[in-house]
Amino acid sequence: MRDKTHMEQVERWALYVKSHPDWKKKHTRFIDSLYEKAGSFIHALAKQKNGKDKIIKLYGIKNVKGYKKLLG
Repeated sequence: MRDKTHMEQVERWALYVKSHPDWKKKHTRFIDSLYEKAGSFIHALAKQKNGKDKIIKLYGIKNVKGYKKLLG
């Protein structure tokens, strides 16, 4: 079993979920914002000098032709 602090965190999360009926909507907005931020970063990086090469290296892309949408 994991350590005591992990179980305490699980219990805190369970209490939060029980006491906040809108938790899922907030959580979804948070996750969506992470994806939007990552997408914005990749698009900005692609516009920089050697940006596409950096993306290829970052993601370990082998089949560049398969990523036309990402790499433009």
